[in-house]
Amino acid sequence: MPRFFLENITAGNIRITGEDAHHIGRSLRIRTGEELTVCAEGRDYHCRITAITSDEVILEEISSELCAAEPTVNITLYQAMPKADKLSSIIQKSVELGAVKIVPVLTRRCVARPDKKDFAKKLPRLQKIAESAAKQSGRGIIPDVMPIITWQEALSEMKKAECAMLFYEEGGVRFNEVPFQGCRDIAVFIGSEGGLDPEEAEEAKNAGIHNVWLGNRILRCETAPIAVISVLMHLTGNM
Repeated sequence: MPRFFLENITAGNIRITGEDAHHIGRSLRIRTGEELTVCAEGRDYHCRITAITSDEVILEEISSELCAAEPTVNITLYQAMPKADKLSSIIQKSVELGAVKIVPVLTRRCVARPDKKDFAKKLPRLQKIAESAAKQSGRGIIPDVMPIITWQEALSEMKKAECAMLFYEEGGVRFNEVPFQGCRDIAVFIGSEGGLDPEEAEEAKNAGIHNVWLGNRILRCETAPIAVISVLMHLTGNM
């Protein structure tokens, strides 16, 4: 059944407008009386189309339920800025696996170094990638892709999470030694191609962020987020 997202739902007045409305009527050729799913705030609304115009699709609610695809933990991925178009793939896979937010970060060893204005121009396309991945994987929300931030800004944000982990190839505690059981808000940091500067890793450790080791194999910056989020989903009972 097709899925569409709304920011919120008003009982008795469910309407899809804009690009999605055009997609329903013209591309999908869905007609009055057919059913679709609307997602808002982590809840699935199973609806029947009562009217279609050139500008909007009007729906009646049949039933609703919490989205079964939404995990019980909120994972925010802080990703050091990678080269080329790797960030697009990282966003897609992280959303499919259950991340709720992706935050690009500039660290000392990042080769790609866009300024904030240049990166802001890319955000709409990256957010579209997140939206497409959310629809494909049956998510109940569209995870946010945030503007690029500095290392110090990332540290400040991560410290607010119930559990924060920095995955460091030079060592740290093992994954199963991190006390994240019972935590709902989890922040994870993954480095770029050049890894993380030792001083940055030490700064994170001093800030109370766990330095975590993923083993003797060095994972690519686009592979590590997939591995980390997958393990977290398994250990928290979401996979």
